[in-house]
Amino acid sequence: MDTLAKHCVEVIDSHTGGEPTRVVIAGGPDLGDGAMAERLALLRGRHDWLRSAIINEPRGSDVLVGALLCEPANPKNTGGVIFFNNIGYLGMCGHGTIGLAVTLAFLDRLDVGAHRLETPPGEISLTLHDGNRVTVGNVPSYRHRRRQSLRTPEFGEVCGDIAWGGNWFFLVSDHGQRLAYDNVGKLSEYAGVIRRELDRQGIRGPDGEPIDHIELFGPPSAGSGADSRNFVLCPGGAYDRSPCGTGTSAKVACLIEDGELAPGQVWRQESIAGSIFEVRADLRDGRIVPEITGTAYITGRSTLWLDSTDPFCYGISASGVKR
Repeated sequence: MDTLAKHCVEVIDSHTGGEPTRVVIAGGPDLGDGAMAERLALLRGRHDWLRSAIINEPRGSDVLVGALLCEPANPKNTGGVIFFNNIGYLGMCGHGTIGLAVTLAFLDRLDVGAHRLETPPGEISLTLHDGNRVTVGNVPSYRHRRRQSLRTPEFGEVCGDIAWGGNWFFLVSDHGQRLAYDNVGKLSEYAGVIRRELDRQGIRGPDGEPIDHIELFGPPSAGSGADSRNFVLCPGGAYDRSPCGTGTSAKVACLIEDGELAPGQVWRQESIAGSIFEVRADLRDGRIVPEITGTAYITGRSTLWLDSTDPFCYGISASGVKR
């Protein structure tokens, strides 16, 4: 950021089921007009100042997910988006896409109805039902490994499925942990050990991708009407306040492959905070394609001021990042 002494970034904040999204609507770098995967590589390689400045403290926090709104490569599509968090970049983000749709509706840039959105893993669909409720047609989801065994020094053997829902997940149902909001500290510790051991033992996705999301499942809370409750530890160390759209997509893919959920049947996933996503999946050309429905609400609109003379201009954990 050494070419400009001062710079403004316009953002709109929202939350989806309790999980915040910060959409950059102006002030981001010029990433050209290529595919979103190409623009992601450019953002990561040359303009990481944007991510670190708006997500890290003192402007942001570990729980915040950012979304850079881009012009679409295909003019028939509504737009493009790149998601990121406190440590890096995400392939897809279900709650963030719902938040983005509600943000665009707030700006009068999105009408009720069906739309197409470009993301680094590929195009997805979204349907705006009203000013707050959105259905996201996710990328095809699948299980890579069933009941992968993992030895941990702290908790012994843990078994889980490795599955893709737009990000990589290790899904654990038989964990013996209490899934409650007042227990998030211990749940974070438990999930953190699993992620550490997956990485240390070299257990990865089919192309060597790190399994960076850990998802624990258990019974729903009484009266919620949900099928399950989850706890999701995200790559940056924060837990997901929402039911996690990509994680629930991964779960639904496993359930369908096991014959425990029929294609088209709705799965109601409750988050650790009590919010709910409804997810159903169809089979298209032999692939499982989930749809995630949830609600988001606008929480603020801000102008972020980046002053290069500020020693923490680009975030406390990344103050040395340069444009």
